[in-house]
Amino acid sequence: MDALKTIAQSCLKTEIPAFEVGDTVRVMVKIKEGNRERLQDFEGTVIAKKNGGIASTFTVRRVAHGCGVERVFPMHSPNVAEVTVTRHGKVRRSKLYYLRDRVGKAAKVKEQIL
Repeated sequence: MDALKTIAQSCLKTEIPAFEVGDTVRVMVKIKEGNRERLQDFEGTVIAKKNGGIASTFTVRRVAHGCGVERVFPMHSPNVAEVTVTRHGKVRRSKLYYLRDRVGKAAKVKEQIL
């Protein structure tokens, strides 16, 4: 069991920026197409975070062409190249699942003034 913990500790990323639920982030994802590899960005609002050591994930939601798209990213995955925070949101909940039911400006999160 200790060997598994040491392997998990060695796979943890250290350069993850500090972001919270409600923030707008841009995630650069490695996409493999045949023998080529490219980076694709996915920008949206963080609606959930799950902390669990190496199994930590965060869910990002955006509206593309009038359709809501959500993706769950493993925090320590080698396929997640980088995460940059675009803006900080002001929220009072730890999970923003209620944004799924909102349309238009009602689905926006207010910006936090730092």
